[in-house]
Amino acid sequence: MSEGTASSLAAQFKAIADPNRLRMLSIISSSDNSEACVCDITEPLKLGQPTVSHHLKILVDAGILTREKRGVWAYYSLMPGALTRLAGALAEN
Repeated sequence: MSEGTASSLAAQFKAIADPNRLRMLSIISSSDNSEACVCDITEPLKLGQPTVSHHLKILVDAGILTREKRGVWAYYSLMPGALTRLAGALAEN
């Protein structure tokens, strides 16, 4: 594994190493159309909107989630293949 690949993977693993972020990924992946807005996440996690937005930004910056602005709302969905790539990196020989 190259140094660049290792650094990129480490940043992604660091992004998902937070319990709230893991729960966010679970909420998003299990929701209708596998997407959610901040308003869908705040109540189940019992976190405020600024905190949820902060965590979502970290996941977007790490390449785990995508963000799509629709009017006043931003919807988040899993980046295609992101979690599969992380799991595959652990399975490599």
